This record gives sequence, C-alpha cells and structure tokens, in this order.
Amino acid sequence: MYTKIWEAANYISSKTDIKPLLGLILGSGLGYIADEIEDPIVIDYKDIPHFPQSTVVGHAGKMVIGMLEGKPVISLKGRFHAYEGHDLKKLIFPIYVFKELGVEGLILTNAAGGVNRTLKPGDIVANTDFINFALKNPLIGPNTDELGPRFPAMVTPIDKKWLKRIEEKAEEKKIKIEEGTYCWMMGPAYETPAEIRMLERFEGDLVGMSTMPEIIAANHCGIKSVSFSAVTNMAAGILPQPLNHKEVMEVAERIKHKFAKVVKIAIKTY
Repeated sequence: MYTKIWEAANYISSKTDIKPLLGLILGSGLGYIADEIEDPIVIDYKDIPHFPQSTVVGHAGKMVIGMLEGKPVISLKGRFHAYEGHDLKKLIFPIYVFKELGVEGLILTNAAGGVNRTLKPGDIVANTDFINFALKNPLIGPNTDELGPRFPAMVTPIDKKWLKRIEEKAEEKKIKIEEGTYCWMMGPAYETPAEIRMLERFEGDLVGMSTMPEIIAANHCGIKSVSFSAVTNMAAGILPQPLNHKEVMEVAERIKHKFAKVVKIAIKTY
C-alpha cells in the first residue's frame, strides 16, 4: 500500500510545484468551494495511479491544487463511499496520499440528515464526535507502520483548538455553527424511521454515509482534522415526506455561500 501511495503522490507532485498545507474533501453538492481556488491545477481521478473513482451525482471526480485564502491547498471535488462498492482501503487512500504530499490539516464537508430535532435544513454543524454504525473499520488488516500505529486513539477525533478558532471567527461574521455527533451508516438506502429512533437514543445528531473512514485515517496518520455537515434534510420519520437526493442537492445549493465562508474561515485559522 505504501508503494501505491508514493506512486500516486509522485504523479501529483509532477503536475505542480505547490506543496499543499491543507486538504479539502467536499461532499454532495459542495464541490463548488474548489472552484474558488486560485490558479488551479486540475487532475482527473482517473489519471492518478491507484486512485479510486467517484460515481455519485454531485461528486465531480477531480483533484484541484492551488491557493485559497493565501494558503496552498489540495481539494477533492467528490469523495468515495463504501456503498459504491469500494474496498474500505480505497476510501482512505487519498488521506495517505495527502500525508505523503505534506498535508498537515484536513477539512471535511458532507451533506447529512438531521437526527436532532432542534436542527433544521440549512444548518451548518461541526462534527465533534462520531459513531460508527456501519460496523466496519478501514484499518482492518495488516497495519503499515510507516503510515501510523496499529491502534490509533480516537478520543479527540477532530482538532478542538482549531475548531474553536473557526467558531469564534464565524461568530464575528454572524455565522452560526452548531455542534453534534455524526453517525456513519453504510447506505445507499436512506435510513428507516426505526433506525433514526435508534440513533436518537444513542444521542446522535446527524446521519450520513461518509466522513468517518477519512476521520479514522487522518487520526491514524497524524493529520489534524475538522469536519462540517450541511444539514440538507431531516432524517426519515421526523418529517412526513420521503427523502430524495434531489432535495439534498437543492439545500446544499441554497446554503453554498454560507458554507463556503465556513471553509474559508477554517483555512484562514489553521
């Protein structure tokens, strides 16, 4: 695996002289943030050795490298999900490529369903903790010691000091950031009302089909992380209407300017 990581990172390095400090992984309908990167170098996932391919509508499948808010960044427009059929090792491969390229901080975004009934579509929520309801771990199998320890700690899955700086700066700009626990479900079917009631009893605030594998990998290899959800819908059974991906994309579009400001604040405050 380490050889594949090196080959992917070496290919990317050959396309640009920029040494990225921060990595961005942008979820459903949120790839527009990468469009603001200055003097971008754009690389298709299919051209990067050993890189997985994104198959979901709203995930462009391109890597963008350049400057944003005065800092060198590398961004994935479109992430990977276990429900696409990817091996879990493939899901986290980009995180280790980031590390090999010199990335120190990771900003994750996702579209999520609101489980906590105080939330509403359009809210932005910092993921401060996580529950793995997919019951799978991408680190299962032989450990590559060059990447990280056999048993990485998950006591503080996100960097709380970095998040505090982000929240303080966002408050100055009149942007409210909620906090909550993100529950990872496998998908691709949306959850049943019974499953959502279960998540409520476990004090979950958000539910989604991504993000946690990347958080685990980032903690494994020592990359500082923050993660934010755009609440694009209320989870099954909380509202009477059925869920659909079109609704997710529409709400993500409606709040895109506010969400982009949060990501830019995260970059500035690193």
